[in-house]
Amino acid sequence: MNNLFEIIDVVLFVIFFLQITYLFFFALFSLRRPQTDYPPARKQHRFLILFPAYREDLVIMQTIDSFLRQTYPKERYDVIVVSDQMQQETNEKLSARPLTLLKTENPLGSKAAALNYAIANLKNEYDCIVILDADNIVEATFLERINDVYDFGVYAIQAHRKAKNKNTDIAVLDAVSEEINNSIFRKGHINAGLSSALIGSGMAIDYPWFVQNIKKVSSAGEDKELELLLLSQGVYIEYLDSVIVYDEKTPGSSSFYQQRRRWLGAQFFLLKKDLSSFPQALFSGNINYVDKLFQWLLFPRILLLGISFGLACITLIVDYTLSFKWWGILVLLFITLSIAMPDELYDESFKRALKRVPILFILMLLNLFRTKGAGRNFIHTKHGGENV
Repeated sequence: MNNLFEIIDVVLFVIFFLQITYLFFFALFSLRRPQTDYPPARKQHRFLILFPAYREDLVIMQTIDSFLRQTYPKERYDVIVVSDQMQQETNEKLSARPLTLLKTENPLGSKAAALNYAIANLKNEYDCIVILDADNIVEATFLERINDVYDFGVYAIQAHRKAKNKNTDIAVLDAVSEEINNSIFRKGHINAGLSSALIGSGMAIDYPWFVQNIKKVSSAGEDKELELLLLSQGVYIEYLDSVIVYDEKTPGSSSFYQQRRRWLGAQFFLLKKDLSSFPQALFSGNINYVDKLFQWLLFPRILLLGISFGLACITLIVDYTLSFKWWGILVLLFITLSIAMPDELYDESFKRALKRVPILFILMLLNLFRTKGAGRNFIHTKHGGENV
């Protein structure tokens, strides 16, 4: 019995050690060098700015009015809003703005469906498409900065998505989680010479490529599908740390639960679908593709934290000599998160929010058993006005 326990202990430790050292490696790389500067563009390219909006009546007007303040020439970009199940009053207000409003008769069912619907109903040609969420706020120079990078020859770009609200404990922890992701999976990756991860909004992609490939995207994890398609075709994804997209963070535990359930469901669905291509990508030298599939095998960090702590305590009771290695990788995980978390987020609101971590751990643990259907089916995350 003791031998069996020790074998299980070693197997679990190897699994957790590989994951935590992977995170630590890229957290260190996030400190390595500053953002690459791109020269001013020689040409002002034509942009399509696309806002999929499913029942986003509370936030869409502020977003649109903010975006229309861009310093980029107005004749060089078109704003398109896909209005999916929004109120007539909202649609009338949008129609009064200098944009194209695409109204759907029936619920589209997913963001991927909204993207496909928009492309199928547009006739104009563009150079680059920018995808933003209905709650995103960008700076006035956003398109100018994107244009500089696109003109340089970079055809897939992820901007720095950052929290615009920290009004609840859950929103604070969500903001911290996103910045840790930015450090490890975006800044750390490009500093190591790999592609950035996409995040669903604040994305700019070559328009001809997008038109050809979006029809292949159908799951609830449209950004993950787009990412795999880009990487499988050898398209590098740049990350612009200094180009900010402000995003509304989930304020309540119910929204957090539903959002993470959708993310986990999409991740497991796509991993199951594409894992068979791992050997081919490995032998062909497509390191970005291999890295992405491995990345999707990682446990959510809050589960790594909670389960590692639990196993450290269990081994401490059963055989304290087995617990040393668990306390060691737990310390390594804390160091990793500390490196990846920006200094400005270490404030009083973060310290207060830490009491919510056990609740979020339980919610994420429950989500592991409720991912069936979440990868394909649309789960809407509410914006604006939800209480904790």
